Amino acid sequence: MFTSTHPHILTWVVALILFVVALALFKNGMAKQMKIVHMTLRLFYILIIITGGILFFHFAGNDHMMYGIKFVSGIAVIGFAEMVLVKLKKGKPAKGMAIGLVISLLVTLYLGFSMPVGFDFLG
Repeated sequence: MFTSTHPHILTWVVALILFVVALALFKNGMAKQMKIVHMTLRLFYILIIITGGILFFHFAGNDHMMYGIKFVSGIAVIGFAEMVLVKLKKGKPAKGMAIGLVISLLVTLYLGFSMPVGFDFLG
């Protein structure tokens, strides 16, 4: 079940949606609701790491280095996303972290979909 890419993709799609919702709640001054969404997002960070780790250990054979780079860039996405929300909450500028988030997200998506496993349509 977890050797398919579907659970992993589902977790990061939900996390992206939760991230956007948290940003929208912050912009609307809804701190309590944002805190709830942010905590839920942190749970999804853990699920992303678990499902990604399972995929990494299952598929990292000959292309071990590329899967390792993808794993590290995925961790960078999580780190940048968390730092964007934390900096916004603290009232500090988050532009640099947002740029890092976009770049690391694009790198991670490119690597993830260009590798042999890619999007496992057959599950």
